[in-house]
Formats: sequence, structure tokens, C-alpha cells
Amino acid sequence: GSAGAGGRFDWTWADVFDLQTRGFAIHYVTGSLFECPAGESLAHCISQDCRMGAGIAALFRKRFGSIEELQEQKKTPGEVAVLQKNNRYIYYLITKEKASYKPTYSSLRGSLIAMKTHSLANGVTRISMPRIGCGLDKLSWDKVATIIQEVFCNTDICISVYTLRACRT
Repeated sequence: GSAGAGGRFDWTWADVFDLQTRGFAIHYVTGSLFECPAGESLAHCISQDCRMGAGIAALFRKRFGSIEELQEQKKTPGEVAVLQKNNRYIYYLITKEKASYKPTYSSLRGSLIAMKTHSLANGVTRISMPRIGCGLDKLSWDKVATIIQEVFCNTDICISVYTLRACRT
């Protein structure tokens, strides 16, 4: 019999979910973000003033520098500044005005949308990041992960989220 007459369908809800999400996935990795494959783009959150004095942002500053180049892009909260280094992009999600401020979920969403737009325009399919907004910025990872999923679900972009071994979730 046919599927409509009580026959068996050849697909499952998981198949439907795969269709809706295309190649998008969030992978969780234990280890250093900077050990990710060389071709993967990187992303993290910073303030509009580009201070990057603490947390993982300080490591990005030390490793990639180019503070003036970032400042010259004149990005504001909800936007993304971008550097191109060694055949990959480094995304600086601008989520707050000053380093001492706290970000909002709205500014984080805006900067993720801006990163998605740049990624799609430039053929980026893999982005590695820490648990953005959840260290010194104190956002909830559950909410942040939901926002990432909502922003990237209709793309083929794969997101790898890194957590250091010593961290507790």
C-alpha cells in the first residue's frame, strides 16, 4: 500500500530535521580553541573599544594583534569586525560598547547574523569559537547555543565550540 493508505513512510523525523538544518551542526570539543584545524575561521566576543585585556580576548590580541585594523572598521555592538590571517577569517563579535559593560543577547544575535552574512559571502563553512559570552560576560550558554542554532540552522556552516579541560560547565 501507499504511505497515505497506512503504508510505511521511508523517512523519519530525524531526516526532516536534517533537511531543515542542511549541513549546519554544533560540535563540542574539549581542548584549546587555538588547536583547531588551521583552515577553520575563529570567532570570539569583544567590546567596541577593542581593548581585549582579559579572558580569551587577551589571547586573541596577543596571537593576532592588528588592533588598529579592527578599530578602523568602526564596528558597533551587534556588528562584526573581521581580520584575514593565514587563509582564514578571525571574527570579532562586537557585543558591547566598553570592556567593562556586559553584552545583551540582542547584540550577540546581531553580531552572529553579521558573521553569518560575511561567512556565506566568503565561502566559510567551519567556525571555531569558545562558549562565547559565557566567560567573563556571564551570559547563559543554553540561551547562547539556542541563538547560534537559530542564526545558522539554514546554512551549511559547522560550528565547533571549544571548552578547556579544566573548565566546569
